Amino acid sequence: MRAKAPSRPEASPAVPTREAILDAAERLFSARGVDGVAVRDLAREMSLTPSSLYNHFPGKQALYEAVLERGLRPIVDLVAGAAPPGVLGPAQLNATIERLTRHLAVHPHLARLLQRALLEDGKLQAAIGRWASTLYGQGVAVLRAGAVDAGWEPTEVPHLALGLFGIIFAYFTNAPAVRALAGSKEDPFSARALAVQRRFLEKAVYRLLGPQPRRRRPRP
Repeated sequence: MRAKAPSRPEASPAVPTREAILDAAERLFSARGVDGVAVRDLAREMSLTPSSLYNHFPGKQALYEAVLERGLRPIVDLVAGAAPPGVLGPAQLNATIERLTRHLAVHPHLARLLQRALLEDGKLQAAIGRWASTLYGQGVAVLRAGAVDAGWEPTEVPHLALGLFGIIFAYFTNAPAVRALAGSKEDPFSARALAVQRRFLEKAVYRLLGPQPRRRRPRP
């Protein structure tokens, strides 16, 4: 008889990377809020012990701030580099929308996390408040710079900023629920669905922010 070959030791489960931990934290924070997630919940989600999780992040607040940094920093940088609406061209708009939708698709829970933070009793935690204030301030500054060419009154700019926020983020917050209500089985984050969303945003944003033809003054 042939000797039985020694069995190979079972491979130990892969240790979650920092990015995997941030992905899980982003999803849990978006579903339950910061106060609704305990460190033990995060550790259990990643098949870690709480002490092992602390090897990556010193605490829940540090983990939350890392989620916000990873998710919102690229958006802040993108808005900072945006051109005023009066000089907004289709090529630049398309590139900006493509980058933004790609980022939100890679982080599909980020929009809901941000919405939850903004809605919780109207009280912003210091971490999310800093990011929200920066985004709002940058957005209003960009819009105000070209409001006249885009046909807006100065008093309408804050309303415009709020409306654009809703148009851009609402899809990633509500698309799964809306498609379920409509009976659609298509993945809202599929390449085709995201392409449709990009085209919609390009048209909607350009119609809101693109330069408007100046009206001729009536002759006396």
